[in-house]
Amino acid sequence: MSFLDVLWAMFIAFGLVAYLMVMFSIITDLFRDRQTKGWVKAVWVVCLILFPLITSLVYLISRGSGMAERTVTASRAAQEEAETYIRSVAGTGGAADEIAQAHRLLESGAIDQSEFDALKARVLAA
Repeated sequence: MSFLDVLWAMFIAFGLVAYLMVMFSIITDLFRDRQTKGWVKAVWVVCLILFPLITSLVYLISRGSGMAERTVTASRAAQEEAETYIRSVAGTGGAADEIAQAHRLLESGAIDQSEFDALKARVLAA
């Protein structure tokens, strides 16, 4: 294999990876768009398979700005879901919250003063 053959193979491999990335981003955007009807999505996918270069260029020109908006919306929604999940499994906010909760239990009569002192000492020791 000559140097030019290797260079040409690298160029082809780069083009193939770039092509696949564009196709996956277009297909992802198609199925992320809730306003587009199913049969329209099917037409886009069939056209992407039959005429990949022309269809991808037309899609990027006609719906390119919407792609960015849908991507930002999806990433914000995913971030909010992750933050909500983290907050739900994180539990209490720290030692002050645990002591306040123990104090509420003491006031309601669920625990006595010695149990409150033990809980407070355990929280402060941690």
